[in-house]
Amino acid sequence: MTYQIIAVLTMLAFYGVYFTKMFLQRRQGIQTNLLGKGTSGFPKWIEITLKIITCVVPPVEAASIFLNTYINSVWLRMSGAILGIAGVGIFFVSAVTMRDSWRAGIPNGEKTELISSGIYAYSRNPAFLGFDFIYIGILFMFFNWILFTITLFAVIILHLQIVNVEEDFLTAAFGEEYVAYRKKAGRYFGCKRQKFSPKKSGGGRIPPDFL
Repeated sequence: MTYQIIAVLTMLAFYGVYFTKMFLQRRQGIQTNLLGKGTSGFPKWIEITLKIITCVVPPVEAASIFLNTYINSVWLRMSGAILGIAGVGIFFVSAVTMRDSWRAGIPNGEKTELISSGIYAYSRNPAFLGFDFIYIGILFMFFNWILFTITLFAVIILHLQIVNVEEDFLTAAFGEEYVAYRKKAGRYFGCKRQKFSPKKSGGGRIPPDFL
């Protein structure tokens, strides 16, 4: 019962943050969910698939929690609880730090700001990291093969959204500023000990990303 309570509270907190952010931005005339609206070809397929899979995951998670499916491993379930709670915290901080530049999808034609401070100094995609932690955390707490398959697919699609959609857009939108930022902060976590200075970036080869 303890893990069921933790999982339910984790889901409520996560979606509470997500929809509250959407509501607050809507009041300012900002459309948050742009998945599938600013892309074409393979990127559009990724975004449409992401929109579908993020709608499929919650009911599968809820069913797993209700049925209380799990592997009899205290350490696995404890790790899942920690990951889930950490994921909510990371997601909340990233949503607050992003301010009005927060979008789900590509904001073509909209003026947004490249956020590189706070949690974004250590991760270029903390919101996606939060998603992954929550999904994997609930999987660890209530493991079953259906949930495993859905979670794995969701994590892969989230990664493709970053690599094939978000990074291309940000490079085109912010140019040298984003190139320099990529050299400083890891895709998921990690940073180099160097002063962030876009003007000093030579625009040369971008080094391999961190994790």
